[in-house]
Amino acid sequence: MNKENNEKKKKKILDLMQEPLYVPMKEKELVILMQVRKDSREEFKACLDELLSEKKIEISKRGKYTLYEEKSSKNTVIPESLTGTFISHQKGFGFVVVDGMEQDLFIPEDKVHGAFHLDIVQVSLLKGGQGKRQEAEVIQIVSRSLTQIVGTYEKNKSYGFVIPDNSKMSKDIFVPAERSKGAVTGHKVVVEITDYGNLNRKPEGKIIEILGHENDPGVDIMSIIKGYDLPMEFGEKVLNQVERISDEILEGDLPGRKDFRDMKMVTIDGEDAKDLDDAVSLTVQDGFYYLGVHIADVANYVQENSALDREALKRGTSVYLVDRVIPMLPHKLSNGICSLNEGVDRLALSCMMTIDNQGNLVDSQIVESVICVDKRMTYTAVSQILEEKNEETRATYHDLVPMFEQMAELAAILRKKRHKRGSIDFDFPESKILLNKAGEPIEIKPYDRNLATKIIEDFMLVANETVAQTFYWMELPFLYRTHDNPDPEKIMKLNTFIHNFGYSLKVNKEVIHPKELQKLLEKTEGTPEEALISRLTLRSMKQAKYTVEATGHFGLSATYYSHFTSPIRRYPDLQIHRIIKEYIRGRMKDERIVHYKEILPVVALQSSKLERKAEEAERETIKLKKVQYMESRIGEIFDGVISGITTWGIYVELPNTIEGLIHVSALSGDYYYYDEQNYEMVGQATGKTFKLGEKVQVQVKDCDRFMRTIDFVLPKQEETLWNQQN
Repeated sequence: MNKENNEKKKKKILDLMQEPLYVPMKEKELVILMQVRKDSREEFKACLDELLSEKKIEISKRGKYTLYEEKSSKNTVIPESLTGTFISHQKGFGFVVVDGMEQDLFIPEDKVHGAFHLDIVQVSLLKGGQGKRQEAEVIQIVSRSLTQIVGTYEKNKSYGFVIPDNSKMSKDIFVPAERSKGAVTGHKVVVEITDYGNLNRKPEGKIIEILGHENDPGVDIMSIIKGYDLPMEFGEKVLNQVERISDEILEGDLPGRKDFRDMKMVTIDGEDAKDLDDAVSLTVQDGFYYLGVHIADVANYVQENSALDREALKRGTSVYLVDRVIPMLPHKLSNGICSLNEGVDRLALSCMMTIDNQGNLVDSQIVESVICVDKRMTYTAVSQILEEKNEETRATYHDLVPMFEQMAELAAILRKKRHKRGSIDFDFPESKILLNKAGEPIEIKPYDRNLATKIIEDFMLVANETVAQTFYWMELPFLYRTHDNPDPEKIMKLNTFIHNFGYSLKVNKEVIHPKELQKLLEKTEGTPEEALISRLTLRSMKQAKYTVEATGHFGLSATYYSHFTSPIRRYPDLQIHRIIKEYIRGRMKDERIVHYKEILPVVALQSSKLERKAEEAERETIKLKKVQYMESRIGEIFDGVISGITTWGIYVELPNTIEGLIHVSALSGDYYYYDEQNYEMVGQATGKTFKLGEKVQVQVKDCDRFMRTIDFVLPKQEETLWNQQN
């Protein structure tokens, strides 16, 4: 093996391990993931050994490889150069995130050297920095990440420029007139970068798409969709394949399936839901609950490696924006043959569970089935039956009322059992945003989480756990939903913070049990600091992800957990449905096991990445609509609660979930400073304080669509009243 070829192979190994979602793997798993040929495996092993000797990677006691981490000591040596992801700041400087390093590196503006947001860069460390962070200089741009940018066009006489929507982009994009595609000032456009520029010269590009004027209905959301590169349309091959799928189930699909069409079952969803992928059934006999969770058999229609399957993997998930859904699968499937609509026969995978009155799983079976949903229920109607005892609604669904009451019983038992083992429930109010036909927000309110939503949540959780546990013990390749233990340092910081409020956490050898965080959230319930401590607790935890190993789910305090219940909108669910079906049909032979071991690490990594992107896009649309909603309310006064205090001001949350900032400079009549010890804002002369959880009235001062921020001030009458009293 020549030296140059050897170095290329070693770099490929390091690049893989630098992926943010890489999990430690054994040599055999790396061979499968990197598709190393049999005749090259000795060379591959030699590369691993060289990287170990060079201290670029390390191997655990269990034989799993990961990037080498310097053990903390006074003599720790930081390598001369590092590779990471550049995060740009609108003021010109930036940061580089290096996998394995706890703190990002600071890149001064004159040391950026043409790096663009999200570029992979090589940096060298600088000596004698001014701030707390280690400073570094970009010495090489390894690869460009962004090739297209969405922004607002500004036209001049002989040229134009695009102001990027992403506030992290510090430079406008210069566009020659002949490359403007006829855009005018105010157009939202997609610009392709042709030259990335340097410290003294702006990047240059050409407009490849005009989305419309920034004030046109729907253009704001379309800009976010394009900015996150979310695929809107399905290709011709995909649509042709969908057209060939029958609108009704075929007789040829029925042999070998359990026939549950006579079993009483319902779907329970929101009023506006169209893709109904889960139905539930329940009977009670001799003190046991017989729960059925029936999930649409999407894998029957989306064959592996078909055009439909490749497109679904490329999308990874459906994206739920405030004004639309970008589906993982075409509507003919998601709203048609794969949707468990009322009164029609549908194919399903059914997880049939026997549960005792303590919530213990006594028996379970996962089978291919054919079902027919009796009623399409809504959360509102089920809540009226169970919580409001609405006589009219109970009369309408009189034959289903006993089953709903039994469902409420079982859900309470399951919830109690989950709570007892330490499952953490973050009950943050989600925003429900109602728009008019022009896409303008007309009402924003907390999403109603009632007993009916909890019942479905409890049933889906137990089904997901049951499926994961079943296939874990079969030792078959599988995709798990995992949530790692929190970083010990973050937990210690949280513990230090909550001490100021009289709370503490029991941490044993830098390990915390989820029950401790559960107890903390219960103690803070109803207190002024509840919202802040809940948010900080959530931030101290790691993000859940998809993995090929069942390392447990910390937040749910579950040893085994998977995503089984939403194959219409999540690719990992669809993937494990295929594995389950192959096992049921006796087709999980050695070659199929090898096949799944080869593809699942890639599916896990890609699905986790696409999930993050979808979540970010969803958050951006919500923030944008909240700003738009408050734009027409500038000058109005609202009641709110102080939800956060920082050195730069006071955050206030309104009952409708909208949050804004009273900047410290807007607190007139005194010099205010942030008292870190007591977590309050204090007026130096007057002694007036602002504390967490305190109710305040605020007046809307300004809204910024570009930055997605809302500025509040204190109403004049409140300031006047305070001055009169003091």
